[in-house]
Amino acid sequence: MNLYADRLPVAIRQLLTDAIVVVWVYLWVRAGLWVHDMVLKLGVPGEKLQGAGNGIADNLSEAGGKVGRVPLVGGELTKPFAGAADAARSLADAGREQTEIVGDLALIVALAVVAVPLALVLFGWLPLRLRWMRRAGVARSVRDQPAGRDLLALRALASRPLDQLAALGPDIAQSWRAGDAAAVDALATLELKDLGLRPHGRRR
Repeated sequence: MNLYADRLPVAIRQLLTDAIVVVWVYLWVRAGLWVHDMVLKLGVPGEKLQGAGNGIADNLSEAGGKVGRVPLVGGELTKPFAGAADAARSLADAGREQTEIVGDLALIVALAVVAVPLALVLFGWLPLRLRWMRRAGVARSVRDQPAGRDLLALRALASRPLDQLAALGPDIAQSWRAGDAAAVDALATLELKDLGLRPHGRRR
């Protein structure tokens, strides 16, 4: 299955469109990654809070351990240090939760940024591109066969605008019904031209 038309102007237009779509997707993916990184920066204070809380808790626990070695009153003296260490760990947990929430938010926002452009490509451009490839593939396979050219002519009669059909002559439909070879070729060529294909497989 060929990706592009036979006729150079149509093929160039298709190639440019494909290139634009690829660049479009790339830029939006880059934009999504950039937004993700920007939102992640909101989690920096949470990371610092988590690190500071864990550091303070460790220091207080170490100090409490040393104070606890004091004879007789060591046990009582460690209680304030233990309470302060627990409070510091609570701050660390809060910082960790904030970092996790920001990470989830960054992913959601990045996906939201990319989702709409990708949806336009997947549900807009891609079906049209695949439809052309399917139609062009069938047309290529039958264009040099008499019965196939008759089908192409019938397709042209059913789908081409009236002004294009009228340009082939006022009796084009009657000539096709009569099996006129010139009329069949003219209609088949019209349908092939609309797909960007040449009348025959070889260049003319």
